Order: sequence, then C-alpha cells, then structure tokens
Amino acid sequence: MKVLKIILYSLLGIMVLILVIAVFLSKTFKIQEEIVIDKPKQEVFNYIKILNNQVQYAKWFMLDPETEFSSKGTDGELGFIHSWKSKNENVGIGEQEIIKKTEGELLGVEIRFQWPFESKDSAYTKLEPISDHQTKLISVFEGKMDYPMNLMIPIICGDLGEDLRGNLARLKSIIENEKRSK
Repeated sequence: MKVLKIILYSLLGIMVLILVIAVFLSKTFKIQEEIVIDKPKQEVFNYIKILNNQVQYAKWFMLDPETEFSSKGTDGELGFIHSWKSKNENVGIGEQEIIKKTEGELLGVEIRFQWPFESKDSAYTKLEPISDHQTKLISVFEGKMDYPMNLMIPIICGDLGEDLRGNLARLKSIIENEKRSK
C-alpha cells in the first residue's frame, strides 16, 4: 500500500510540475518554411493567390477525398472565403479568408477552424524574386494555444513544419511543370 501511495504522489507531482511549466511557456507559435521555385514571381503569385488551388498540393485537403468544399466571393481577391467540411478529424471543418493582398508580393489569410477544435490562426505567403526566372516563396503559419494546451506547441510545430515543407515541394512541382506542359 505504501508503494502505491508513493507511485500515486509521484505521478501527481509530475503532473503538477508539467502544468506549472506550461504557465511559463509561450502560448503563441510561428512556423516558417521556404522554397525556391524556378518561375517568375508573378507566375508564382498568380497560382498561389487562388485558394482553390490548394486542394492540389495541401496535404490536409488531400487526406480525405470526401471533403466538401465551398467558396464565397472571387477567388484570389480580398474577402474570398474557401471553406471545407470533412468527417476526418485531421481535416475537420473550417474556412480561410483572404485578408491581405499585395499584388505579386504577399497573400495573407485568416484560418478559422470549427472542428475538431475551435481556433483562429493566420498564415501568409511572401514572394521574393531571386532572378527573373526564380522566386523564393516564404510560407508562414502563426497561431495561439491557450494554457495548458500550449504544452503541445513543440509537437505541433514539428508536425506543421513537416507538412508545410511537403506542401511547398508539391506546389513547386505543380508550378514548374504546369507551364512547361502547355
């Protein structure tokens, strides 16, 4: 019985320690990935500003072929909303809205998740010319997690970073190969 109490108090102590640590951890996160695409900046921007194109390269939209998509507004313009609904919790239910656009330079979106959790995050894509035929595409995802879920930030950032790198690799392949095949 004494051993059981020691184990129980030890586990309780560890849980309290973890919760105390979470108080001091950041509640915000920022993930940034970049890739060089062998196309002019405006060509790259013309493709990425169309949110409906994401279904061709974003891992999350490719996880469930049964995902339902809908749109409001003019794709590629401020205020456009791209929505999705899936029973797969890795895709979930949510929408993203174009909230900032600097033609040829930057596209910013607000991402609103409804299920399997509620959150409001932001993402933006910035383009920098390397040469007339090469563009650096910088993809940034920023969010917030309340206490005590902020303990998960290091794990989530690792997973999201890996997903963003995969998305950028697929995007690069699509953009570089699309114009050559025409």
